[in-house]
Amino acid sequence: MKKILITAGALVLVLAGTVVLARGADAAQTSLRAADPSVLRVGGTYVSVQSTGGGIAVRQAGSTDALASATARVVWTDSRSRGEVWAPEIVTDGGRFYIYFSAGGGSAHRMFVISSAAADSGYGGETQLALPDNKWAIDGTMFTFNSQRWFVWSGWAGDTNVEQNLYIARMANPATPTGARYVISQPRESWERVVGNPFINEAPEAIKDPNGQLHVVYSANGSWSDQYCLADLRLRNGGDPTYVWDWYKSNGCLFGSNRATMMAGWDPTVNVNGPGHHTFVLLNGDIATSPPAGPRFPLMFHAVPKGTPYSWSNRYWYTGTFCWWGSTTYRRGTAADTGFSLKFFE
Repeated sequence: MKKILITAGALVLVLAGTVVLARGADAAQTSLRAADPSVLRVGGTYVSVQSTGGGIAVRQAGSTDALASATARVVWTDSRSRGEVWAPEIVTDGGRFYIYFSAGGGSAHRMFVISSAAADSGYGGETQLALPDNKWAIDGTMFTFNSQRWFVWSGWAGDTNVEQNLYIARMANPATPTGARYVISQPRESWERVVGNPFINEAPEAIKDPNGQLHVVYSANGSWSDQYCLADLRLRNGGDPTYVWDWYKSNGCLFGSNRATMMAGWDPTVNVNGPGHHTFVLLNGDIATSPPAGPRFPLMFHAVPKGTPYSWSNRYWYTGTFCWWGSTTYRRGTAADTGFSLKFFE
């Protein structure tokens, strides 16, 4: 039996219960010229957070498309001269909103958190997260998996800018890391070393697939290049999030604009260059509300329109979609793991 569904993100064919995405729709570029979107849904309200250079602003709207025109309310300013404020991430925990962000200059970048009972007001002063080893850290966010809070971020192994790895640590509460940090990904594959100095894994975002397995989707290659792309880490069924060999990496970019670096069976973008630093638009930002298998779900990311010089100043927020893609094998040498992957659409 064949069904044809027309959705906001794609033409979808359903063949014997299997979802097949035939083509993506045009990318929905918002009017917001900015980077690093972080968006969640609270009831029927979409909440976004962004850096304003010297502070952090929150927007609220009835749809992801309307966020760009919503009032930006500044909820925190850098009154202590912390330095460059990068990539805030908004999550909820215990009925409160938490915004994690990086601030500093050069090798001084560290992670901070502010919290409030309301999404767009009432935040207090920032608290620096006491991340294990106290090294350079950006793009951090918290999630709960198997009843344990976790914090995942991009950082350096030491005190010099050699490469950006992805690390994970347990959290005793939303403001308190506990125990050691564990590396879960390093930019060592050829397709994530096209543009470097340093080579980069950054902007990790957690999500849970329909089988209940944990994924961390991240950005690879330099964000200053159209080689920027999204890739996936999938924790094997029953795996330990702190054990690097229990994580399996997609064998190429899953969302990017250069065919040479795409995973086999995944196509490059048509309308944008260098898509990356995405956000899954989840209910309450909780991976327990990660969507089941189905035709498409909302996504936001930043990219540069094709035909426009690729630069940080030309990045816009885009709305897009993604779906789960079953029976996908990730290989690491002779080891392999099969499960859900993701397909992303403009």
